[in-house]
Amino acid sequence: MRMPLEDVTVLDLSHALAGPFCSTMLADFGARVIKLEPKGAGDIARAWGPPLPGGETAYFVSLHRNKQGIEVDLKRTEGKDLFFRLVERCDVVLENYRTGALARLGLGYDEACRRNPGIIYCSVSGFGQDGPYRDRAALDLILQAESGMISVTGEPGSHGVRCGVSVADMTAGMYAAYGIMLALRVKERTGRGQTIDVSMLEGKLSLLGTMIGGYLADGQAPEPMGTAYKALLPYQTFRTKTRDLALAVGSEKLWQEFCPVIGRPELADDPRYRTNADRARNRDTLIPVLETAFLTRSYEEWERLLLARGIPVGAINRIAEVVEHPQVKARGALVEMDHPRAGKVKIVGVPVRLSETPGAVRTPSPMLGEHTEEVLRDLLGLDAEAIAALRAAGAIG
Repeated sequence: MRMPLEDVTVLDLSHALAGPFCSTMLADFGARVIKLEPKGAGDIARAWGPPLPGGETAYFVSLHRNKQGIEVDLKRTEGKDLFFRLVERCDVVLENYRTGALARLGLGYDEACRRNPGIIYCSVSGFGQDGPYRDRAALDLILQAESGMISVTGEPGSHGVRCGVSVADMTAGMYAAYGIMLALRVKERTGRGQTIDVSMLEGKLSLLGTMIGGYLADGQAPEPMGTAYKALLPYQTFRTKTRDLALAVGSEKLWQEFCPVIGRPELADDPRYRTNADRARNRDTLIPVLETAFLTRSYEEWERLLLARGIPVGAINRIAEVVEHPQVKARGALVEMDHPRAGKVKIVGVPVRLSETPGAVRTPSPMLGEHTEEVLRDLLGLDAEAIAALRAAGAIG
């Protein structure tokens, strides 16, 4: 069967992480993604992360599989003309430049729509396309701070810490992919395109929605709680004789199962801890009791006992342990690809699994401008002479 997005062509002008994360999601399921990079400079993320053989970086190679790369100078008249000729043959334009930057170059949605009324023009930014913060530059750290995410992450009493991954970027990328799919569905019915405005700020607010809702309900501002969770208890990590353990007692039924396992059956009927709300109110007296109990056995012993009663439990794995994890291996979650410069590279595979039309890592990340001639020849029908003229004019790399 054909892959779900085989008939979709995306002109991807995005860079760094948020936009490219979106286009990778589309490319994994068959979309033809043409990654347009600035002539000579390329995507800033080409310099991020540890180096691989041949001058590539692990960050870029991991992120840009299944795409074709072209190198165009969009500040030149010939480069702008190429942009619009590509727009005429594409379904989606994806960009995450500073707000209004492409419009100032004459490459915004209005001009693109005149060339192709069906074009879907997706803009990903830090704060959105309007409002008082629209012109602010924004990388992931800034949005984790501004959105409130840092204020609720970290140990109790701390000033908060950044989430260990670029969650603001990646959330915006996922919402952009979601928005593009919605717009493609509308285009199927109407033939019309539209703009999509995705902000990293609002993506973060959506993740913080229950906390924001709680604050609006009771006026109590959430604070960092380490691995604990205000809405549920016990739901955090505990030390054992050997290694830390993650525990999630997510219902009253599980609480009744849990108390005898740790040798404290009386806690189940203690009026201070009978319901989740009771336990939350009396967190200060309950948690020390649980901490003491978990120190009496090894992680391996607790895992066996808790799993036998259906209580969610997990180990605190480091990345080195995750890549060797038996479930990761059994699912084939890491895949190997051949890169023309870096050689064999192992990366995280496609996380969404469709039974009939699965996504796949088919091709490695493109080298800067690797597919310029191929795309111009196949998509625009340019011959060798026309391509040579564009190169001589400095429009392409």
